[in-house]
Amino acid sequence: MVREAKNAESPKDFIHKLSVGQKETAETQFWLELLYETDYISEEEFKSLYANTVEVMRLIRSSILTKKRNLGLKAITVLIVISGLLWSFF
Repeated sequence: MVREAKNAESPKDFIHKLSVGQKETAETQFWLELLYETDYISEEEFKSLYANTVEVMRLIRSSILTKKRNLGLKAITVLIVISGLLWSFF
């Protein structure tokens, strides 16, 4: 999903694709927990793999929040420009 987000059609599409990646990461965490609880993987394997998913989740969340923040700043900038244009008519 992250690779797909890189080729997103718009900033909102980028956020959506990363959100899907976030859900996929959560599902991976579920399966790792299940594999560990059923003794399919060792505690050492579980801790290592799970730690990786936690880091991936942090990176995805950070990317989503950064993009949302940047979108908000762009929206504010557009409103300021529009306000300036409207005042120039008066």
